[in-house]
Amino acid sequence: MTMAIPESVKVWSQFGHPVMMWVLFGLTIYAMYLGVQIRRTRSAEKEVRKELIKKQFNLKHHQIGSVLLALMVLGTLGGMAVTYINNGKLFVGPHLIVGLIMTGIIAVSAALTPYMQRGNELARISHIGLNTVLVGLFGWQAVSGMDIVINIIGRM
Repeated sequence: MTMAIPESVKVWSQFGHPVMMWVLFGLTIYAMYLGVQIRRTRSAEKEVRKELIKKQFNLKHHQIGSVLLALMVLGTLGGMAVTYINNGKLFVGPHLIVGLIMTGIIAVSAALTPYMQRGNELARISHIGLNTVLVGLFGWQAVSGMDIVINIIGRM
């Protein structure tokens, strides 16, 4: 028994992934801002540090990071699923490969958390480096993704 997906769902589902990824791109930049504030808090003078701690940058960074990890994985899988549903195949090209690499990067970055909590400076530097690369790749993906969206709209 095969369940046919309505054509309207097939068409409009193609836009869920790009919208979600643009939101995630914004959240990634916000998470980076929070991370910078955590770093600033660690190196601040005692009085300034007390004020910065009250803003709970570390808690917000962890919460946003958790949401990013979950939605990045789901967004990657969803984008691939929608592509397969609409085309019967995946297009193995730079956008797909970089998206998969980004999913790996965010997973490794999150996995460093317990080590950073124990004060491991190498883990912190790795986390910062990985996420800086992630933001750069996200910017490139935004551009290449919009090219794909324009191509999809052109075929409608």
